[in-house]
Amino acid sequence: MTDTSAPTPSRIEPPFDLDIKAFWDGTREQQLLIPTCRSCGKAFWYPRPTCPHCLSADIDWRASTGAGEVAAVSVMHRPANPFMADKVPYAVVLVDLDAPTGPDGSRVRLMSNATGIDATQVTVGMRVSLTWEPLTDGRNLWLFEPAT
Repeated sequence: MTDTSAPTPSRIEPPFDLDIKAFWDGTREQQLLIPTCRSCGKAFWYPRPTCPHCLSADIDWRASTGAGEVAAVSVMHRPANPFMADKVPYAVVLVDLDAPTGPDGSRVRLMSNATGIDATQVTVGMRVSLTWEPLTDGRNLWLFEPAT
């Protein structure tokens, strides 16, 4: 008999949202797509169906390499949820991506976890690169590791 049960998640997984299907489809291919407004030219984060700057719904999805710099870090010694209990301590990071940038040179800032390094060794200004963690439905979650 074949086991048809769903895989056990390793964390609380973000919900799938049809309004940003292009973004989630990109994660299935381990591609980080950043929403960028065609009307005003500004890249933004978090993914949503309208631009937070000008409210246009004319959104383009631009690929990012995921290279960036840690802007802030918080080390969690207690799990934020039961699924993360085996991961403590872990680092929650804000990362300023190198690209895409807005017409004014502004950078997109993402929140994620740092991986591949002791959480207490993550520092502001550290160069990081994108890596992925599989989710149970075939999507992937973006994480950051020290750049090599």
